[in-house]
Amino acid sequence: MAKYVGAIDQGTTSTRFMVFDHAGKVVAVDQKEHEQIYPKPGWVEHNPIEIWDRTKDVIAGALAKANLTADDLAAVGVTNQRETTVVWDKNTGEPVYNAIVWQDTRTDVICNKLAKDGGQNRFRRKVGLPLATYFSGPKIKWILDNVSEAKAKAKKGELLFGNIDTWVIWNLTGGVNGGVHVTDVSNASRTMLMNLNTLDWDPEILKIMGVPRNMLPKIVPSSAVYGEAVGSLKGVPVAGDLGDQQAALFGQTCFSPGEAKNTYGTGCFMLLNTGTKPVQSKNGLLTTLGYKIGDHPAVYCLEGSIAITGALVQWLRDNLGLIAKSADVEALANTVEDNGGIYFVPAFSGLFAPYWKSDARGAIVGMTRYVNKGHIARAALEATAFQTREVLDAMNADSGVKLKALKVDGGMVFNDTLMQFQSDVLGVPVIRPTVAETTALGAAYAAGLAVGYWKAVEDLRANWGKDHEWTPKMAAKQRDALYKSWKKAVTRTFKWVE
Repeated sequence: MAKYVGAIDQGTTSTRFMVFDHAGKVVAVDQKEHEQIYPKPGWVEHNPIEIWDRTKDVIAGALAKANLTADDLAAVGVTNQRETTVVWDKNTGEPVYNAIVWQDTRTDVICNKLAKDGGQNRFRRKVGLPLATYFSGPKIKWILDNVSEAKAKAKKGELLFGNIDTWVIWNLTGGVNGGVHVTDVSNASRTMLMNLNTLDWDPEILKIMGVPRNMLPKIVPSSAVYGEAVGSLKGVPVAGDLGDQQAALFGQTCFSPGEAKNTYGTGCFMLLNTGTKPVQSKNGLLTTLGYKIGDHPAVYCLEGSIAITGALVQWLRDNLGLIAKSADVEALANTVEDNGGIYFVPAFSGLFAPYWKSDARGAIVGMTRYVNKGHIARAALEATAFQTREVLDAMNADSGVKLKALKVDGGMVFNDTLMQFQSDVLGVPVIRPTVAETTALGAAYAAGLAVGYWKAVEDLRANWGKDHEWTPKMAAKQRDALYKSWKKAVTRTFKWVE
C-alpha cells in the first residue's frame, strides 16, 4: 500500500505541494509564488498558465526533496483560493482571458444592475450569498460580455469555466487529452450559481446571468475519486477538492454541528459547522457548503469575515512605530495589567460582519492621561477577540447551535495573551492544533478518505493533535462588563462618513 497522500494548495499568492503521512504529519513541501497582475485600479488577475506551471514545478520539487515517486502516493487532493475565475477553450486548453481573482471589483456595475430587481439579497435564499463582486458568477458574465467571441464560443460549447480547483484538476487529469471537468460542492457554493438545496446549477440564475450551462463543471463530492493524474503523479487517483477555508475546517476535523474554526490572519475567517441543512443568516453571515464526503449528506456552514485583525498589529508597527516587529505586540501589551479603560475599534474600511456599515471609521475611546502605549497595544489585541465574539454571537443566533470550543489557526495563534483573552471573552476553550498547515491537510484528508487510506472521519479525529488549549479564567460578570463597553465603543464609530 502507498505510504503517503499529497495535496496541492493553490493560494492567492503562491502554490504549494505537500505530502502527509498516515498520522497527518508533513513529509515534504515545496512552494512557489506567482505574479499578481493589476491592469487597472480595483482589478486583480493571475495568469492561469503560470499557475499550472508552478503547480507542476512544486509537485516535482516536493517529490524530489523526499526522494518519492508517484508510486508512494495513495491519492492527491486539491485546495484553492476560492471564487477566482478561469474561462478556457476546451480544444486548445488556452484561457480566453487571465484569471479574475476573488479580490477583483470590476463586476460592481454588473452586481448593481442585478440588484436593481430584488436588491442585494436577490438570490440569497437560493445560494446563501449577497450580490457582491467577491463571487464567480458575475466574473464569468464579465468575461463573456467583454472578451471578443467568448459569448458565441460559449454558446457553441467550446469554452469551459472553473474556479482554480477545476482548472488544476482538468490539467492534472490530462487537459485536452481527456481532462476531467469537475468542481466540488464547497467551491460551487462560491459561484452564486449553485442552489444550496439541490446542489446543482440553478437554471433561473444561469439565465439571468447569461451563463450557458454547458460551460460549467459537474458538481461532485469533496471526497471522491474524480480521475487519475498524469505527469509526475501519473496513475495517482485525484480524489479530494475543497475551497481553502472549507479545507481548513476539514483539516481541523470540525465534523460535528457546533464545531468552529477561526483563521487569524490579516483579517479573520470563521466557519461554523451547522449540520446537514442550510441555515439562512439574519446577521450578515454567508451560508456556504462545508464539504460532502462520497454519498453521505452534504454538510453546511455559516461563514463570517472580519476585515482588520492582524492588519491592526501591522498598523501599530508601520504607521505608529510602537513596535519593531509584529511579534513584539505581546510583550508591549503585557507591560500593563488591563486595557486601562480604552477600546480600539479598527473600522478602518467600515465594519464587516455583523454590522456591514461602510460609513463607520476607526476609533480609540475612553482615553485618559493614565493611558500609555502598553494600553493601546493591549486594546488592539482585545479588538480581535471582541470582533470574533461578535461574529460568533451572530453564528449562535443564526444557527441555534451553541459553540462548544473554538479551533484556531493562522499567524496570530502563537500570541498566548490574545488566545487567553479570546477564551475569556467567549467563555469557551480555544484550541490550537499541532499541525498548523490545516488547509493542505484538509485536502489530503478528503483525498485519503476517498481511497480508503483513512477508513473514516474518526481516524482523522484520532490524528488531530492539540498543541495548546486555553480555558476561560475570567468571571462572567467581568466578561459581560468588558463586552458591554466594547459594544458601546463600536456604536461611536457609526455614521462617521457623511
